[in-house]
Amino acid sequence: MIFASKISGTGSAFPKESVSNQELCNRLEKFNLPESPEFKNFDPEWIETRTGIKSRGISVPGDLDDQNSSLGHRAALQALEMAGKKPEDIDAIFYATCTPDTLIPSTGCWLQKKLGAKNAWAMDLNAACSGFLFGLATADQFIRTGHSKTALVVGAEVLSAFTRWQDRKSCIVFGDGAGAAVVERTDSNASRRILGSHLRSDGESWDLFHIPTGGSNSPTDEEARIQGLDKMHMRGTEIFKVAMRTMAGFAEETLEMHGLTTQDIDWVVPHQANLRLMEGVAKRLKIAPEKFLINIDRRGNTSAATVPTVLDEAVRDGRVQPGQMLLMDVFGAGLTYGTLLMRW
Repeated sequence: MIFASKISGTGSAFPKESVSNQELCNRLEKFNLPESPEFKNFDPEWIETRTGIKSRGISVPGDLDDQNSSLGHRAALQALEMAGKKPEDIDAIFYATCTPDTLIPSTGCWLQKKLGAKNAWAMDLNAACSGFLFGLATADQFIRTGHSKTALVVGAEVLSAFTRWQDRKSCIVFGDGAGAAVVERTDSNASRRILGSHLRSDGESWDLFHIPTGGSNSPTDEEARIQGLDKMHMRGTEIFKVAMRTMAGFAEETLEMHGLTTQDIDWVVPHQANLRLMEGVAKRLKIAPEKFLINIDRRGNTSAATVPTVLDEAVRDGRVQPGQMLLMDVFGAGLTYGTLLMRW
């Protein structure tokens, strides 16, 4: 390859409304929630102990500023400003989401319209929580081959629209938000560049996290809505175990493939699924937890938006510095998982 790619700008955006654990508990009182020993102490402290989450952004239904593409638009403008680019400089948009504005058109096209990125082609990617990394890897390949020069990668979700609020095990985890990155061409031997990405999927485990209806196989009807089949269903305990194993194992494989060790990594940029999960992955990899970029405590699990938003925060507050080695490590429904190495 005669080209490589680098991230030259990042951005993030969240709904105006930040909901604390106490506020969430107050909202959930209106639902007929299950009574069992596991939930007898259901309160803000229980949520934080279980997940590490203290608050999360939740979009207001009907608020045009809280739409998926609106959040993506705000994040994209920040990323463009940091990169010193204009919307017309973008020639490709890769929009990672599993909660699109509409099935048709793609949310990428909605963003292209809002940005006025007249020279860009756009498409959506659905790899759930792994989506941003999959989109970043795709942009990297288009740039490496010379097809594109400047790409915009967005990871954005409005998970609250698909959350089953009657399920205490899952509804406490999710939040809404968007992150973006401008990815542009650089020399193949440049110090600052994406070094490589490694992606996998396991469709055999589809049932660990899915939305039963809403596709062409099973359109949503009134009965499905009554049963909550148009919302997210997650087998939390099982997916936690699989995520722990795959995130740690795949990271080790990736480092070995590149001739690196955990000592070479300055920052791990993980999917923010659960703080306890990230602590477990850190322990298995024997990497200090302090090297994991974290924002789940304030943002919740924002699926495809977790990696770009926590990266943006760390870039803007100065933790991520030029020359540092970053390892992105993700896991999502599908199942999907992957890693990406870059030198900042």
